[in-house]
Amino acid sequence: MNLLLINADQLRHDSLGYRGLRPVKTPNLDRLAEESVVYTRAFTPLPVCAPARQAILCGRHPDSFGAQWNYDQVPAPTVQPEWCWPRQLRERGYNTAYLGRFHVSPTLHPDAFGYGEWVSWAGHKQLLKEKYPNARYTGGWLGCESPVALEDSGTHWMAGQAVQMIEKFAAQDKPWHIWVDYEEPHLPCRPSAPFSTMYDPETIEPWDGYGDAFVRKPYCHRQQTISWGTDEMTWEKDFRYMAARYFGVISQLDQAIGRILEALERTGQKENTIVAFTSDHGDMCGSHQMLDKHYVLYDDICRVPLMVRVPGVMPRACDAFVSNCLDLPFSFIEWLGLEHPGIEHGRALPLSESDDAGARDHIVSTSNGQQFGLYTTRMIRDDRWKYVWNLTDVDELYDLDNDPGEKINLIAEPAQQTRVAAMRRQLNDDLHAHGDPFVGSEWINRQLLEGKKHLGASFE
Repeated sequence: MNLLLINADQLRHDSLGYRGLRPVKTPNLDRLAEESVVYTRAFTPLPVCAPARQAILCGRHPDSFGAQWNYDQVPAPTVQPEWCWPRQLRERGYNTAYLGRFHVSPTLHPDAFGYGEWVSWAGHKQLLKEKYPNARYTGGWLGCESPVALEDSGTHWMAGQAVQMIEKFAAQDKPWHIWVDYEEPHLPCRPSAPFSTMYDPETIEPWDGYGDAFVRKPYCHRQQTISWGTDEMTWEKDFRYMAARYFGVISQLDQAIGRILEALERTGQKENTIVAFTSDHGDMCGSHQMLDKHYVLYDDICRVPLMVRVPGVMPRACDAFVSNCLDLPFSFIEWLGLEHPGIEHGRALPLSESDDAGARDHIVSTSNGQQFGLYTTRMIRDDRWKYVWNLTDVDELYDLDNDPGEKINLIAEPAQQTRVAAMRRQLNDDLHAHGDPFVGSEWINRQLLEGKKHLGASFE
């Protein structure tokens, strides 16, 4: 059995056509979804690029080995390749290849983790240097139309590399694994024509989280809008244009992925290849007047798309809580018959309805700040409620049924204190199980388990 893993960068869970939540056209991923188990409540364990990828490789929660932010920050944590499933595959005779930026380590390359071949972005950068030496980009982080022709774009260049690798491996009498790690639709979004004009900004409605007044919210939420310079931006003048480009890049990415999936069929590999598609995290994209991610644990960035097409498994939608970066490694272990490392941070994804009985009834995500200093925050979420523990600021509680945009903080409501206490205890248990370093302190535990926190002047 072969394994193809396709990872998008910064793709919201609600911005794919098959979800029916936004006017995004993704016909190829829609077809893949029709043939897959689609996990509608998948969450990333830590919504930052490098830690999420490190978790996929080693099956451990990023906080347990110090991968709390991207490695270009100070200090610069990185996972050590003590155990990783790609190496097991290679040791068992698989051809293995990693395609894309290896956003895992500043010093180690994919071969340290078991990849026999690596196609980086160097070739694409050289192509742009030769064909588009005078290319200029405007719009800053808000993006712009790309001056690069569609066939020379990053999405389509990388698809071409993936197709070549599939053809190469298909011609050999060995099983294979390929990880295609895209940089899209991470900001700044620069779709090429015709995708640059596919979506009319005036028809795009705001996210549920837009218009947050940050009443009784942690200080860093508003500060992030100031630091990014988005505090005076509006949906009508700014964010909807960014969203249109975001959707354009997603549709462009979808077309490129379609070429990869077509190569599987053309080479006769479809029926013996597991295909997994996900993203490291989502994107604020104007929700809560924010861009990018960091400092917050809203569903905008914690909830991610996830689908797996496994030969012989009936397609369906699964609404169990799953952790994409932690559960995918253990799914690959089970499905491909690999050696279990003895780590219990993840579990195999439920494939059939009978598997749902043992699924999670809640999920945990964490963050540690990054761009403007350190900020430790932990989240636990169930069907209706989300509790966020902010170690150095006011905590958060959201009723997701009545406030899907997470704009009304109920943490101080007397009627919710029993619920808050129970969610704090469950969060504490989960963090201990994941080896989170912050719950090992007696002083910090008093704050979490006993609620020893000052709410601040805004609650008085």
